[in-house]
Amino acid sequence: MSDFYQSVYAIVRQIPIGRVTSYGAIAKYLGTAGSSRMVGWAMNLSHHQEMYVPAHRVVNRNGLLTGKIHFGSPDEMQELLENEGITIENDCITNFKDLFWDPIKELK
Repeated sequence: MSDFYQSVYAIVRQIPIGRVTSYGAIAKYLGTAGSSRMVGWAMNLSHHQEMYVPAHRVVNRNGLLTGKIHFGSPDEMQELLENEGITIENDCITNFKDLFWDPIKELK
């Protein structure tokens, strides 16, 4: 597993319950702003990590659940987020801006 992926997982493990971030925010925090897609690939593989990675807390820059196809069922990502008190409508987090966790601000 690449150091980049491990760095992504370390950040994602710090996202608090009931908060979300984006692929781009993680990439920007790592100093690789153009690597949002690589963060997504890391999330796709995160389900196979020995130590749990709460990948359901990582969404696209608009709050869409674009990674939901990589979970055990089509509804699992949404269910995990709803269990944390997050409201979803049409595969989108309704109050995304309020719930957004920015690693650049939070991990000073």
